[in-house]
Amino acid sequence: MDRVKIVKYSPWLVHFNTGACNGCDIEVLAAITPHYDPERFGVKLAPSVRHGDVLIVTGAVTKKAGERLKRLYEQMPEPKFVVAVGACACSGGVFSGSYSVLAGADKVVKVDMYIPGCPPRPEAILDGIVKLLKKLDGGEGGEGGDGKPSGSA
Repeated sequence: MDRVKIVKYSPWLVHFNTGACNGCDIEVLAAITPHYDPERFGVKLAPSVRHGDVLIVTGAVTKKAGERLKRLYEQMPEPKFVVAVGACACSGGVFSGSYSVLAGADKVVKVDMYIPGCPPRPEAILDGIVKLLKKLDGGEGGEGGDGKPSGSA
């Protein structure tokens, strides 16, 4: 079976905080709890980055965290997808322009889905992941008018 088809039905998430205030981290963790039931979409937290399919990035990417983010991304098996969660991971947020911040995750790795907000709600995070899965299926959830993938919930 094609690996993309497998990922589409059971994506395993890897969460990486690149230097956030933890607001987005709390919402990501809330999104994977039984209250929101992410397993109905097959979404589970991966035990290791080497088993992950979707890398969830939170926080403004600092220079040191950028190196680690690149290394984690390279350790993931193909196909791999990246979701930037929160204003900081999308663009650097309020830390954009700081001496130690590179900006958003897209400065280091290819981002497939952006979920803006400060912090985004757990429903928005799950909606973005589901839209990414639909995008893999060739369905709705493609690019928005600005050329960036939709998923802005």
